[in-house]
Amino acid sequence: MKMILIGPPGAGKGTQAKRLMERLGIPQISTGDMFRAAVAGGTPMGLKAKEYMDKGELIPDDVVIGVVKERLSSPDCNKGFILDGFPRTLDQAKALDRILENMESHLDHVVVIDVPDDYLIERLTGRRTCRKCGYMHHIKFDTPKKDGICDKCGGELYQRDDDKEQTIRERLKTYHSQTAPLVAYYTDKGIVRKIDGKGSMEEVEGTIATAVGA
Repeated sequence: MKMILIGPPGAGKGTQAKRLMERLGIPQISTGDMFRAAVAGGTPMGLKAKEYMDKGELIPDDVVIGVVKERLSSPDCNKGFILDGFPRTLDQAKALDRILENMESHLDHVVVIDVPDDYLIERLTGRRTCRKCGYMHHIKFDTPKKDGICDKCGGELYQRDDDKEQTIRERLKTYHSQTAPLVAYYTDKGIVRKIDGKGSMEEVEGTIATAVGA
């Protein structure tokens, strides 16, 4: 089974990707993992990517697509894969179609975890992280026994910059602008599976599994 997993920040996409990976026995492939593996393995495209990374420059599309092509040609992808973080643009989506066509393959599903922005903002802005042990409380869903103090180790709880409302709103704005064209593109192909992401991890996993026939 070959699929793409799409979801806004805080939707639990990473968790669901790992659960699907275990359920289906196929690799989760994130953009970061792909680049790290290609660079570490010294592949032709990995070496090209490293040139840009070392200079702190944006990696051009042709190199990104080359790294994806190398990764999808690996034996562990024979049964399928879960792409996470790629494609990000229509050009990348079309390039992925060409890669798969050359492999005499195609995408089966594009799973879109749909969660309202207001729900995500409440979920993310409520997180409080322990400075000492890193444990994450939530002011509504996992309230610490003593305000501002971690239940696990007694360390100070604080709100990370990434969990502040303005930062989250900007991230969501970027997400929507990037993914709307992709969702429309794959909807036209009839392979989009929209999932309600507001339930528990187990409920969302079950809904995804049913949608993709896993």
